[in-house]
Amino acid sequence: MKMETAFSLIAAANFIFCGAAFAGAKTHEVTGTVLETTPTKIVLQKGAERWEIDLDPQTKVSGQLKVGAKVTITYAMSATKIDAGPLTKLKAAAEEAAPITSSVPPGSQKKEVPPVSPTP
Repeated sequence: MKMETAFSLIAAANFIFCGAAFAGAKTHEVTGTVLETTPTKIVLQKGAERWEIDLDPQTKVSGQLKVGAKVTITYAMSATKIDAGPLTKLKAAAEEAAPITSSVPPGSQKKEVPPVSPTP
């Protein structure tokens, strides 16, 4: 009975650790001075860089956000669209514009000879 309990605990721990590994994107932090804040975004200055970060209803804010305050934001990056590059667009456009051609090489097709009418 003790062995079954031990194996169950090991299996449960395995699920927990695997779930944590695939839980989401890696988080990053940025610290700067708030330039602007709205219910949907926060703009801050970090050195010479201006950062605009979207806020959603799940964003947890501790303290009061106000212009001039120094804040640290923890964020995760995720892709919304991936374009493999300009060559992909050019290739797709060329394929759309290309005329449909036969796969038979020229000159290999059998030529029809028009029937000859007898001369009187």
